[in-house]
Amino acid sequence: MGVLPVPAEVRAILLDIEGTTTPIAFVQETLFPYIKDNVKEYLRAHWEEEECQRDVGLLRKQAQEDSSLDGAVPIPLESGSGEEELERVIQAVVDNVHWQMSMDRKTTALKQLQGHMWRAAYATGLVKGEIFKDVVPAIRKWREAGMKVYIYSSGSIEAQKLLFGYSTEGDILELFDGHFDTKIGPKVESESYRRIAASIGCATNNILFLTDIPREANAAEEADTHVAVVIRPGNAGLTDDEKSYYSLISSFTELFLPSST
Repeated sequence: MGVLPVPAEVRAILLDIEGTTTPIAFVQETLFPYIKDNVKEYLRAHWEEEECQRDVGLLRKQAQEDSSLDGAVPIPLESGSGEEELERVIQAVVDNVHWQMSMDRKTTALKQLQGHMWRAAYATGLVKGEIFKDVVPAIRKWREAGMKVYIYSSGSIEAQKLLFGYSTEGDILELFDGHFDTKIGPKVESESYRRIAASIGCATNNILFLTDIPREANAAEEADTHVAVVIRPGNAGLTDDEKSYYSLISSFTELFLPSST
């Protein structure tokens, strides 16, 4: 793919995570299975804590909203005390989480519980965020050239900070000027990129967005944001039209900043 010159007006680089800074396999084969395998144990251990009860309350509210969906799993209120009653409610929460994950839901309620579970896993060293080897050296170089660097991911900001704070490259949070998640808007809607530009304090054409998803690239482009599609091992293949249309890179080192000459 060679060298991709970065347009002179670009002042900020906006990075996707999954398939861009981090292997898809890490998310699919480490992070998500950890939730499925440990959610019951986590709920039992933390049930009496206020944070856990808030998480369960959000999941219960989401379950009510989902009640008309095929296969939706309701979460009952505790109707009494005792171990058996507690197990019944916890199992309903577990079943609901498994159902949402099987549907690849991105609800705030699910992401909040996942974030809290991952926080515990990262903090105890059970999980380390995997980062492609070219990422950190490239970002350091961009920052030395005066570039701002931001993250935009469908994962919550808390989950993002955990991944980069407890990564295979150490704590690299200092490399980022800010984080965005879908609270600012869906990644496949152009308005989200306008909101990000306004939040950063620049025009949309002052931003270069790196992602592995053509639909996201298209939405960013509609907002007049510069785009490059990242080709990584394990990423979904691109059509011939997508390959010929988008600027492609397979490593962050392929970006050439005019200001770094």
